[in-house]
Amino acid sequence: MTDLKLIALDSEDLEVVSAHVQDAVIRVADMGYARGDRRFALLMNRFDWAGDRPRAKGQRKRAALHFDGVTRAAFAGFDPAAPEGVVELLAIHFEFTEAPAGVVELRLAGGGAVRLDVDYLEARLSDLGAAWAASARPSHRLD
Repeated sequence: MTDLKLIALDSEDLEVVSAHVQDAVIRVADMGYARGDRRFALLMNRFDWAGDRPRAKGQRKRAALHFDGVTRAAFAGFDPAAPEGVVELLAIHFEFTEAPAGVVELRLAGGGAVRLDVDYLEARLSDLGAAWAASARPSHRLD
């Protein structure tokens, strides 16, 4: 599998990034806001939906995602100080407030979220290494 490297500079780009990180598993200790650098970054184990075959368990890959131009980060539905906590990323959305500024929302399973106020949208996703067999294929109830 080829390493994925994507950049998102608008909402359509971010939808592509969101699709690639759907069902990523993230340790709470592996995410954080660097106020001085105006950057929010996280490490994840993403499920490789692009290489997925029906009825196969699939693969996961270590990846990094960061957002630049971040002026504020807020957390809801989980304890950001819990180093052993784990969250599952469902989707990433962006809405303008005063263009080019806006809000990036990382929506998590169980109703949690990370909300980033940004001066502009710039996100980068990069795979960091070899893939491994997933222990299970993610699935969701549709109700």
